[in-house]
Amino acid sequence: MAQGFGFTVHATDGKARTGIIQTTRGEIRTPAFMPVGTAATVKAMLPESVRATGADILLGNTYHLMLRPTAERIARLGGLHRFMNWDRPILTDSGGFQVMSLASLRKLTEEGVRFSSHIDGSKHMLTPERSMEIQKLLGSDIVMCFDECPALPATEDEVAKSMRLSMRWAQRSRDAFGDRPGHALFGIMQGGVTRDLREESAEALKRIGFDGYAVGGLAVGEGQEAMFSVLDYAPGFLPEDRPRYLMGVGKPDDIVGAVERGIDMMDCVLPSRSGRTGQAWTRRGQINIKNARHQDDPRPLDEDCTCPACRNYSRAYLHHVNRAQEIIASMLLTWHNLHYYQELMQGLRDAIAAGRLSAFVADFHARRAEGDIDPL
Repeated sequence: MAQGFGFTVHATDGKARTGIIQTTRGEIRTPAFMPVGTAATVKAMLPESVRATGADILLGNTYHLMLRPTAERIARLGGLHRFMNWDRPILTDSGGFQVMSLASLRKLTEEGVRFSSHIDGSKHMLTPERSMEIQKLLGSDIVMCFDECPALPATEDEVAKSMRLSMRWAQRSRDAFGDRPGHALFGIMQGGVTRDLREESAEALKRIGFDGYAVGGLAVGEGQEAMFSVLDYAPGFLPEDRPRYLMGVGKPDDIVGAVERGIDMMDCVLPSRSGRTGQAWTRRGQINIKNARHQDDPRPLDEDCTCPACRNYSRAYLHHVNRAQEIIASMLLTWHNLHYYQELMQGLRDAIAAGRLSAFVADFHARRAEGDIDPL
């Protein structure tokens, strides 16, 4: 394991586990949810506000930052932590998913991916070596190896071919990453929803050797049932003494189910994106603050929540500023959502440590089944 990086499991409950990832920039409590700071910012939030929600680590995006403002400019300005005023750990993804989902005129070869920017049409080439170079320039604490994520639907042969290409790129990423004390490199398991391919991918990654391991290629449209069926076995293919990261997940019930199945880290744009579109996540499920039933409601979004939106503002006010398209609506709803997600993670950590995860999960689902409380 990389110097200055470590992972300790403190307690388990079934497959679920809680512990600490140690980095040179501080500890990450697991299970951990990472807010997404795509373009060196968590949208509608100040860095200190994100930290106040309980976040120990943020995610940055190689694809977006290489296009704008460029990794080289960020490096000249002191690295990503200084650039965005976040002194805690940062994980950067490799850019592989965004090249698949956003870029145009995409041409895939053994060397890498040639593509046109979705911003201005400029031409770029992203390879395992270039992805490692960009993430080094950014100064990421946790670097993701470069992989290829096939678009669904895809045949099993197409998934197998893509997975084996990703494993060759994983070796090239490992070679290009080199020895960087204080910085960790994670491999990414691929293989779609096919057990044999997932196991083959895991074995290839373990032979290469990484500081942590991600389960990639899920939350891309396969549905929760299929995702959980993969998570029933896939984390068990990975080393127990390394963090396991499920990429791009997700909704609160996705998170709870993933933790039950042995996942330690997750990220998703959902809480911040939802906040900008008038959606609030609460213990009783999702609230659409744009709904007219909230316009005269003096209560908070969630009476048990201690975030600034719930402490200081009513549903009626949040409804008003959202309908008026005031910036404060995005700020308050995003803060609430991120607070809720981090509170959920703390609840999961506490429940695992106390050996009462089953009771916590049952209560989680029971509250959601109740739905939002009736309006006054």
